Amino acid sequence: MNLDHDACYRAISVRDARYDGRFFTAVKTTGIYCRPVCPARTPLSKNVAFFGTAAAAQEAGFHPCLRCRPETAPELGPAPDLPDGVARALGLIELGALDEAGVDALAARLGVGERQLRRQFRQHLGASPVAVAQTRRVLLAKQLIHETHLPMAEIAFASGFGSIRRFNEIFLTLFGRTPGDLRRSGQPDVPAGPRGEIQLLLRYRPPYDWEAMLAFLRLRAIPGIERIDGSRYTRTISLDGMQGTVSVQPGAGNALQATVRFPRLHALPAIIARLRRVFDLGSDPVALAAQFSHDPVMAALIAARPGLRVPGAWDGFELAMRAVLGQQITVTAAIRLAGKLVAAHGAPMAQPEDGLTHVFPTPEAVAPAELAVLGMPRSRAATLSAVAAAAVADPHLFDASSSLDDAVKRLRAIRGIGEWTAQYIALRCLREPDAFPSADIGLIRALEKLESRAYTPAQLLARAEIWRPWRAYAAQHLWSAG
Repeated sequence: MNLDHDACYRAISVRDARYDGRFFTAVKTTGIYCRPVCPARTPLSKNVAFFGTAAAAQEAGFHPCLRCRPETAPELGPAPDLPDGVARALGLIELGALDEAGVDALAARLGVGERQLRRQFRQHLGASPVAVAQTRRVLLAKQLIHETHLPMAEIAFASGFGSIRRFNEIFLTLFGRTPGDLRRSGQPDVPAGPRGEIQLLLRYRPPYDWEAMLAFLRLRAIPGIERIDGSRYTRTISLDGMQGTVSVQPGAGNALQATVRFPRLHALPAIIARLRRVFDLGSDPVALAAQFSHDPVMAALIAARPGLRVPGAWDGFELAMRAVLGQQITVTAAIRLAGKLVAAHGAPMAQPEDGLTHVFPTPEAVAPAELAVLGMPRSRAATLSAVAAAAVADPHLFDASSSLDDAVKRLRAIRGIGEWTAQYIALRCLREPDAFPSADIGLIRALEKLESRAYTPAQLLARAEIWRPWRAYAAQHLWSAG
């Protein structure tokens, strides 16, 4: 990753918040690395080096600043010039791909060679895949140390460390002190308890249109699975056979406050990664606005809703079921069918909570079921069954692929899945920024209204060429405008 030294130094000299999360400043005389907004006195230009990622700074031997706390920087999604393989690898690492498998297994999932993946990480991120994963663990642990009162042993497991000994060793190496010595609060430790309740902040780059996100989720909330109270969204979750809930609402500063209740603390990094995808916290609205500034229609839409995000999905199989259920019917009708599916085949919550009674059905529960009895056409029931069978056969069906085209091709191989459904799944579940369901009637009508001319799906697809590689965001703005 190439960073212009003089430009970066000017940014840290004025503590320009626009660059927060884009790079980190390593101070050679102190051995620490900081955010561009660090309140400490600006060091001399000759005494600093700049890194595009925290992992690169740490692998170069620098440790996180205790004043500006790099773990609180808004975590941005992959840069547009990052190779697809690296971007997809980062997404899988965030979801825990290196917690139980090595780099070779990660490379195989992406269809590339291990040496090639390592070389690309070194070239574009300045750090190895393993260093990226370890830095994520360290920064999450440091956040939990400062923002919670969990005992250190629970923080170690909640941040993804396999042992308390390894946790202590890494902190001693990085900070020259134990994890407990970093906590300045004199308050007593408070264990997470049997339900594993943890509260933490999920930061983003402003602006953020929370009302639009909440309205989207409210319209599509499945009874028994999701609930919205005021400005808070809550849903049930299930990972590795264990049940829990997550709740998200606006937090202090540029952050969402998440409350996670899950009995297995070790799952917290994966839960955080999923929440970041659901709420699109890696988006950079300023960069998107610049990308679309040359198109008058899109520039006007972004000016009207500058903080609009693309809502993601908690689970790939769940999103695929929602997409198929929504084919050629209204959102309300689709959610009614989804509620029937959940009531019939979702596992009941061991501890129901204020109307949250079930977790979403697993592929194993749906695949053998007779779904037409729920009140849908047999062709749609057959597609649901086919998707479930495909998910059972391939546990990585809804993981990142080597490219958008590959993902769409893989999904379209499932009986009943067409181009629209595949693109929609890629857009919301696979977080493909360039996915674009051009046959969507809502997109066509929205653009026709804005430009006062008729469009066919092929003409819309041609019109969307100017929006690459962020067509998913263009689609979200058109849907919102429609």
